[in-house]
Amino acid sequence: MEKSEPTEKITTLHDLTLPRTCKRIVIKVGSALLVGPDGQPRREWLASLAGEISAATIRGQEVIVVSSGAIALGASRLKLEKGGRANLADAQAAASVGQIELSALWADLLGGHGLTTGQLLVTLEDLEGRRRYLNASATLKRLVDRGVVPVVNENDSVATHEIRFGDNDRLAARVAQAGKADAVVLLSDIDGLYDRNPKDPGAQMIPMVHGVTKQIHDMADGGSGSGLGSGGMTSKLQAAEIAERAGIALAIVNGQYTAPLARALQGGIGTLFLPRRRDSGRKAWLGGRIRMRGTLVVDSGAAKAMHDGNSLLAKGITDVTGNFSRGDVVEVRGPDGEQIAKGLAEYDASEVFAIMGRHSDDQERLLGYAPRSAVIHRDQMVIVSIRK
Repeated sequence: MEKSEPTEKITTLHDLTLPRTCKRIVIKVGSALLVGPDGQPRREWLASLAGEISAATIRGQEVIVVSSGAIALGASRLKLEKGGRANLADAQAAASVGQIELSALWADLLGGHGLTTGQLLVTLEDLEGRRRYLNASATLKRLVDRGVVPVVNENDSVATHEIRFGDNDRLAARVAQAGKADAVVLLSDIDGLYDRNPKDPGAQMIPMVHGVTKQIHDMADGGSGSGLGSGGMTSKLQAAEIAERAGIALAIVNGQYTAPLARALQGGIGTLFLPRRRDSGRKAWLGGRIRMRGTLVVDSGAAKAMHDGNSLLAKGITDVTGNFSRGDVVEVRGPDGEQIAKGLAEYDASEVFAIMGRHSDDQERLLGYAPRSAVIHRDQMVIVSIRK
């Protein structure tokens, strides 16, 4: 998906408002911001956000919206308990009804500013499979090229617990990858990432993060305070990891105010996660994969070799879990349990189990055929951990 590249790098929150640093931006809106406690849309707040989106397009930016709210809106209309999340059937029915109202809401509010909206409903599989991912990317390209504001949501009417994102934070990061955006803004119910629970006395907000580490993850609170949404700070940090490996900046800002983008981005109130690298399109897709087919555990020597840019050999593998086939995406974890990499397996799980810990000289005898050069080749691997 081709687009004009910004002429300058993003270094501050304010840069997310400038076409020269952020030509294309994804804005994620959660259920608790879009729907009030009475189950009705917060139209006044949404109208202020629609005005900000319009202002962004006028100054030359391209906007993609990732919007929650279908289940909450549908649950109110159907009078379902627990906001439509009591069980899977309720959630799917609520999403089916609510999605119509949600798309009409965005079309009405953005249409008032002369903007055309397009709806794109996706499931986890639509962005996990390479071919379907490219199809979604092509659709976003065509919409943006025609001046349309795409409004994206997970297709909760057909998604199940096993094959769903579960939160729109990670979905927003994956959409940003597919849409080749420069930045993602997650509108939250908090000003940004704090060094501890923000309710604790002395908690300090962190204005900028250069790479999400274990220390950063330890600061997160995994719950969703509103009860309407499905994400928390943990899901936002996972979204930041997906984005930063693709060269995409991500901001967590407070969306509870009228005209939230102006308050946060122009006022510099929020947490900005700066990208630490820009992987190729294929490797960005691979690094952003959420659903793994299996896990390989490696020893410290193999972990170091992978960080040095080498392929994963059977000799360094100490354990195998999952029932994967050749070509499936698996994760690699070190001896301490930390995720090191994701990659495409060159062997089935049973074959890896047979040759793990063995030298290449033994593998032909164990497998009955000449072994491949690696269990995961470096060209089909993405390192996801920061070397300590």
